[in-house]
Amino acid sequence: MGLCGILLFAFCSTVVFDIVTRTIGHPWLWLQEVTSTLFIYAIFFGAAVATRRNDHLYLTAVAEGLHGGSRIAVEIFTRLVVLGVAISFIYFGYLNFLRGFSSFRMPSLTPIASLYAAIPMCGVFVALFAIEQIVNGLRNGFEGYEFPEDPKHAPSNVTTLSKVERP
Repeated sequence: MGLCGILLFAFCSTVVFDIVTRTIGHPWLWLQEVTSTLFIYAIFFGAAVATRRNDHLYLTAVAEGLHGGSRIAVEIFTRLVVLGVAISFIYFGYLNFLRGFSSFRMPSLTPIASLYAAIPMCGVFVALFAIEQIVNGLRNGFEGYEFPEDPKHAPSNVTTLSKVERP
């Protein structure tokens, strides 16, 4: 999560520097390369982090309405689909990475593979997080904490609606 914040901050900073240097008439040509690289890495690492937090690439609406064995089956199936996508990212991203050494970015002549490297890295993290979620779900259950119906059975640190004063 921290890496995503750093990438986003660096991306925004390079955009601002690019605008300023162009406005004063002395553009830094390499800055566009840095900006696009930060943007691509932020997207792919953000997708991996969002997968870990179940905020992205995850179909929660279907599974939340289910309980028991059917919920476990849907949760595992969903994560297996995400794992399949991650494996595709790893395989095809690696192929693109290897092909990227034959193309170069201008003006630095950096191989375009430096951009394509983010794809298999994202795939590795998404696969790792999907496997982690399957293992944790099988060990601890996929259902999150649900507040009990009766307020007297609620934990003491949880404020229930009956205790909240309404305006």
